[in-house]
Amino acid sequence: MSTFDAMDIATTGAGVSQMWLDAVANNVANVNTIRPAGQQPFRAELVTAQSDPNGHGVVATGVVLEGGAAPVSYDPGNPLANAQGYVTHPVDDLSQQMSDMIASSRMYEMNLNVMGTAKETYQQALQIGNKL
Repeated sequence: MSTFDAMDIATTGAGVSQMWLDAVANNVANVNTIRPAGQQPFRAELVTAQSDPNGHGVVATGVVLEGGAAPVSYDPGNPLANAQGYVTHPVDDLSQQMSDMIASSRMYEMNLNVMGTAKETYQQALQIGNKL
């Protein structure tokens, strides 16, 4: 693996982690999004990824929405309540989003560190070549 390969692979990892961070930010922003009962709830976005078929890192394959039944509660004073007084809560778990935020930010940081190390290695190799 060359220095350029390491930089390319780390770049793909940083790109996927950035997409993951964006999804987490959207999910956290909507953790309290309530809708009238009977309407589709907000569902957390989950980024899917896989190894690059060419062996050069990782690629995001898409976004899927969190599955499962949405919690419904009786809240007749809520302006979004339906005629019976029920509201639908999001299918979104704040504690899971916070864990995902930590994991995705660490993934991003690690990929940036790899890119920095590869850059330093390349610069040192150029300096060696200049001394010859």
